[in-house]
Amino acid sequence: MTLQLHDTLQGKKVPFVPLKEGEVTMYLCGPTVYNFAHIGNARPAVVFDLLARLLRRSYKLTFARNITDVDDKINAASIESGKPIEEITARYIKAYNDDMGALGVSPPDLEPRATHHIGEMIAMIEKLIDKGFAYEAEGHVLFDVSSNESYGSLSKRDLREMIAGSRVEVAPYKKAAHDFVLWKPSTPELPGWDSPWGRGRPGWHIECSAMAEKHLGDTIDIHAGGRDLVFPHHENEMAQSSCAHDGAPFARYWLHNGFLSMDQTKMSKSLGNVLLVHELIKTIPGEVIRLALLGAHYKQPLDWSAETLESARRMLDRLYGAVQGIDVPTDIRAAADVPESLVAALEDDLNSPKAMAEFFALARSLNKATDEDTKVQLAAQMYACGDLMGLLQTDPDSWFAGHVEGNLSSDDIESLIAKRNAAKANRDFATADAIRDQLSEAGVTIQDSRDGTTWRRS
Repeated sequence: MTLQLHDTLQGKKVPFVPLKEGEVTMYLCGPTVYNFAHIGNARPAVVFDLLARLLRRSYKLTFARNITDVDDKINAASIESGKPIEEITARYIKAYNDDMGALGVSPPDLEPRATHHIGEMIAMIEKLIDKGFAYEAEGHVLFDVSSNESYGSLSKRDLREMIAGSRVEVAPYKKAAHDFVLWKPSTPELPGWDSPWGRGRPGWHIECSAMAEKHLGDTIDIHAGGRDLVFPHHENEMAQSSCAHDGAPFARYWLHNGFLSMDQTKMSKSLGNVLLVHELIKTIPGEVIRLALLGAHYKQPLDWSAETLESARRMLDRLYGAVQGIDVPTDIRAAADVPESLVAALEDDLNSPKAMAEFFALARSLNKATDEDTKVQLAAQMYACGDLMGLLQTDPDSWFAGHVEGNLSSDDIESLIAKRNAAKANRDFATADAIRDQLSEAGVTIQDSRDGTTWRRS
């Protein structure tokens, strides 16, 4: 099956064909590093990590995910905390990468930082001025939106209607309200760099355009991010990049994941319902969070709740339960591949719910299998699916031992099983049954075999 992706610009699902045969370039808007990432920030990281894994099966992928380390929010955090900007950004860059790694997100091939590309930004701005798409005014440089006839095509907005309905007060240095900043002056206490327009710093939108150009070329295959970035960020990126490159398209495919809400309410700091990944992973396994984020199609809204996490945990317990106790030799595991049905689901616009349905179909086949060789082969396929989806990355026994239910730790459970086995040895079956019931009520399933007693969360 040919990979199909929903392109925001075209407004429909289309076949994916890279610009250069056998190679793909992809750019994902990364974090602005002034605080820990919340669960909404994690959704694009996880979703497009899955896409990167899928692409690497067929293409040589160059995947860039940027770091925005110059921004007014960072400046505000520095002033509020009294800490240097460099200390703040270094802390949250590390935290972001550690937190995303806990969710199974692989590092990108490139992680360009805005502050390392000021020269490229200045050069692109100069090019836009020379071509008549930007103008200087009072130490600012602004993109002249009216000079770009296709402006609004990505977000499906009509510029004339935007202007007519605008209630934005026009800054005195702007020709029009919708002209956006490429460069702005910096006061002495703010970070700044020398430029032809005086000491200043870049606008947000020019940062991504310059970094993408530097590392991936004038036209990239895939530009990805959250739906909240379609306008104005991606619309502005597309306008300035295309104009700087004589009309060449900035990205051939635009992919955007849907919004995430909390118990059907939009996440908001004012409502106090913003969940930080940094805090979640202290008590919830990263794979549970990852699967919860993949539980809905990436284009659709995702409602986050305690039930979302509990459902994902139960699903993972079923997957780990299927492979538990099956010893898969290294060579067989290395040779195993993902069933075509699961790959086909992902190639259909990254349909992760359908892919998970195929994953569970494989698990059911494994649970029904009686022949040991068949079990080994199916378990190897399960692990191959896990490697593609970013799941089943923990030893099954360790997975179940890591759970805590109520006041029962893994040590508590092992102790109760030992007491039960001693009771059985003494033919005290009433006590043995009572312990089994106690474990069952705590959500623990035990299984006796010739090799001893194993347990897992039910």
